[in-house]
Amino acid sequence: MPRRVHPRPPRTTSSPITVTCSSNDGRRNWCDIGPSRDVRMARQISGSPCIQDETWGVDPRGLWVDRGCRADFIVRSGPPPPPPITVTCSSNNGDRNWCDIGPRTEVRLIRQISGSPCVRGQTWNIDNRGLWVDQGCRADFEAR
Repeated sequence: MPRRVHPRPPRTTSSPITVTCSSNDGRRNWCDIGPSRDVRMARQISGSPCIQDETWGVDPRGLWVDRGCRADFIVRSGPPPPPPITVTCSSNNGDRNWCDIGPRTEVRLIRQISGSPCVRGQTWNIDNRGLWVDQGCRADFEAR
């Protein structure tokens, strides 16, 4: 009787891995993360700030850190995250307003438009409803 060959199940996404990446002597350093470009900072280790797209980021060479940033990063494989979007969000009449950012979980202010201050955690932030602004804050935000 011929032997029955069972096809392999489709390959599933692997579990996230943690990578520690360090900028030594304040210089830019790259850490190998394979083909993945889905990286999130899990824990800052350094006293120097680790700010995405300023002192750490991802480029074609991999994960980079700069200016003394040292942190643990979560690297996920699988489908890439949705592309970043720019959202203008406005607190009309000083009231809190939520703006849709879809599945994105990282937001940074890129241009303040209002005369009222836009301060993260005070007059803008993100929660389970999305990006919110309050007390007259109006700005352009990049959501990743």
